[in-house]
Amino acid sequence: MSTLAKTVSLLVCSNLFMTFAWYAHLRNLRDRPLLIAVAASWGIAFFEYLLQVPANRIGYGVMHLAQLKILQEVITLSVFVPFAVLYMGEPIKLDFLWAAFCLLGAVYFMFRA
Repeated sequence: MSTLAKTVSLLVCSNLFMTFAWYAHLRNLRDRPLLIAVAASWGIAFFEYLLQVPANRIGYGVMHLAQLKILQEVITLSVFVPFAVLYMGEPIKLDFLWAAFCLLGAVYFMFRA
């Protein structure tokens, strides 16, 4: 597997954990004390970091820092939109498409020669 593929794979998995850590408590722990939600989120985030830190170390070997950050943002939106719609029951919005176009612009500027 190429270095870029390893980086992307780890970042996608990391983002799944991150998205659940940041937002799933809004659905699952809404009626629980805040401290419980925070502890659960931190517990999930631990596994995010087990994937995210190696992904960034691997990716930094073949990408510049800004490229790595923009890649992370593209992956974040790619994970967040299905999570918001399928798991949280949010409506699909045209704004998701416009945000994706903005990120494509960012990708262009960060990865151009």
